[in-house]
Amino acid sequence: MSSVRSSSGRPARRLKNEINVVPYIDVMLVLLIIFMVTAPLITPGVVELPSVGQAANVPATPIEVQITEDGKISWRKREAGATNIPVERSALAQTILAELKPDQPVVIAADGKVPYESVMKVMDDLRKNGVTKLGLLVDQKSEAAPAPNASPKGAPNRNTPPKK
Repeated sequence: MSSVRSSSGRPARRLKNEINVVPYIDVMLVLLIIFMVTAPLITPGVVELPSVGQAANVPATPIEVQITEDGKISWRKREAGATNIPVERSALAQTILAELKPDQPVVIAADGKVPYESVMKVMDDLRKNGVTKLGLLVDQKSEAAPAPNASPKGAPNRNTPPKK
């Protein structure tokens, strides 16, 4: 067999059907080094979540909407001797609006095991029907916000006399 010769007398180059990936690997390694160096320098966004210890005090007489673990909804005025009145979710907004006075807040007290979606649906229903002052009732624990002169658990407090 004779080989194909070009006009200059040298054998003709055959075309390769392969890709040389070495330059791509070099570029990938350079980009990897750049990302490894710059990633620790990027500060993530800091989100200030509300703390139970910093929750505002509830006004004197809000209307409280309670959602129990089994999904039953009731409401009451937060006054001494007030009892919970059961109500269907479809009629909740109209019932609350009939009892609501101007500038009176409504707080939602949901059991800890109630799905978040259920609480948000009740909030959405109330907002759509014109309840503007709406909040969530939380259980404030004394350990969540210790007094400024309180000491950690187990450590003696300087302001109290030692036990004998």
